[in-house]
Amino acid sequence: MTLSAYASWILGPVLQITLLAFMIRRKLRLTFPLFFSYVLFQLLKSACLGLVYRFAPAEYFDAYWTGNAVSVFLALLVMDEIWRQLFGSYPGFQKLGSILFRWACGLLFLIAVVVATSTQHSNADRVIMAVFTFDRTMRLMQCGLVFLLVILARFVRSIWRRQVFGIALGFGIFASIELILVSIASGYGARHIASISLAKSMAYNAVTLLWIGYVRLASPAPRAVTAQPQLEDWDVALLASSGATVDGSFLTMVESAVERVLARSSESDQSRSA
Repeated sequence: MTLSAYASWILGPVLQITLLAFMIRRKLRLTFPLFFSYVLFQLLKSACLGLVYRFAPAEYFDAYWTGNAVSVFLALLVMDEIWRQLFGSYPGFQKLGSILFRWACGLLFLIAVVVATSTQHSNADRVIMAVFTFDRTMRLMQCGLVFLLVILARFVRSIWRRQVFGIALGFGIFASIELILVSIASGYGARHIASISLAKSMAYNAVTLLWIGYVRLASPAPRAVTAQPQLEDWDVALLASSGATVDGSFLTMVESAVERVLARSSESDQSRSA
């Protein structure tokens, strides 16, 4: 292990401990419990892999892929948590996101199983292939989530200042870098595996710094956000199409949406007559 790789390997846990400490200090452990668990697991995984590498190097390969499988599962749960935090005030979008998330997870699992079973390898290699495929497709989902946040920035004011935005942005940046590094590794083989591993470690450390910055400096995310009227109209439409239970708050939202539509229609008619 080179000096730079060793330094990056040491820096990672230090940054993760710092991130966890800030989350506990700012009482964000309860706001983002799944993200907190994800970071904590990454810290424990690094410590366990270090011990395995030192005292049982023959078991390192299995330990690495086992930890990677758990990391992928936790990352998926964090994506669901991010979606629920973003749309805490919009039950229609929450319901849509829950449906899409379940179907996406099922489809990703099916793709991973098909890819694994179609290869002529041992059972252990097939499991690794399934985890690898699931991880790649999950990274694509994280990139898509960041793209969605860029679109939402047009409708939700100051969304980029929210801590949940910083968490999602960090996942998206790391996912993009990892996909690029995987493409490079596939094209050049194992000749640059050490450099690629170092670049991945440095990218994750940079993302952890980004998370620390958002956790430390960003204001706590309120449950209700200031959004453009179009977003509320879409949420009402999603609730109506999903057959959600109608209560007082829902009726109020519908009435408000109808009033806005009528007001816009009236303004449009006046402009045309003028």
